[in-house]
Amino acid sequence: MTHLKIINGNATPEEIAAVVIALASRTIPQAKAVQKPKNWRNPAHYQRKPLPFGQGAWRSSGLPR
Repeated sequence: MTHLKIINGNATPEEIAAVVIALASRTIPQAKAVQKPKNWRNPAHYQRKPLPFGQGAWRSSGLPR
């Protein structure tokens, strides 16, 4: 916390304490966390996966990935 300096005025110690407490109690607003967009509407999810190729590809084409 930076130092507070009274330049002009006749503030009492109680008034200065009230100002210091009011300024010290201020909170910095937290930035909202950026939420990752939901991908359930992504059209790429409806596209077929690439088919396997090479030796034994026909066997692996029927197996779950």
